[in-house]
Amino acid sequence: MGNALHFVFGVFGNATALFLFLAPTITFKRIIANKSTEQFSGVPYVMTLLNCLLSAWYGLPFVSPNNILVSTINGTGAAIESIYVLMFVIFAPKKEKAKILGLFAFVLTVFSAVAFISVFALHGNGRKLFCGLAATIFSIIMYASPLSIMRMVIKTKSVEYMPFFLSLFVFLCGTSWFVYGLLGKDPFIAVPNGFGCGLGAMQLMLYAIYRDKKVMTKKGSSSGDGGMQMGLSSKPHHQEEEEKQSKTHQSQDGHV
Repeated sequence: MGNALHFVFGVFGNATALFLFLAPTITFKRIIANKSTEQFSGVPYVMTLLNCLLSAWYGLPFVSPNNILVSTINGTGAAIESIYVLMFVIFAPKKEKAKILGLFAFVLTVFSAVAFISVFALHGNGRKLFCGLAATIFSIIMYASPLSIMRMVIKTKSVEYMPFFLSLFVFLCGTSWFVYGLLGKDPFIAVPNGFGCGLGAMQLMLYAIYRDKKVMTKKGSSSGDGGMQMGLSSKPHHQEEEEKQSKTHQSQDGHV
């Protein structure tokens, strides 16, 4: 019964993680349309890439037996996050682009070092302990990376740059893998995902608190776009006014 539940939560974890990895597609659709990353942060995508690489490595049979479900979804996630990072680099301003490229180089360096040391210097439980600690540390960093966005939400009282579905699937994914880790008695999976579950719950609470205030702000603006979807909205009112003044005699492009 325990093994069956372990497998079920692993499959559910794969499904929720896949939705988590795909949730930012709405954000990147906006970025591509506007040809700008605006105030979106690229840090979560880079740190998620590192987490996926390390977790996929940890789940391999010669590192951690009976955790192949961890490798399958994180291998898929690494490919998806690589695309996000590439797109962010293309559309980010020069300063942000340099920052993301620097973080990307750091990610490759850390993963290469962990893989090299685990293969050539460690064996058995020592290998599992080393790779597990590395995956745990950077999983917690990945889950903590949206903290700057949460701070922005509190400061601006707007959830514009914290998409709802991303927060929802952080919570669902963290919860699924937390239970999976508990059932499998694997602290390297349970601990970081327990942290992610709590952080996801905090993001959902912030969304519930500030979502209505954001809608009120939009209604009070001169923009006729009153809809809001997944935490995305039209440009701030003052920005729209500046654009209107600077483009009085020009045809204007539409915006999300």
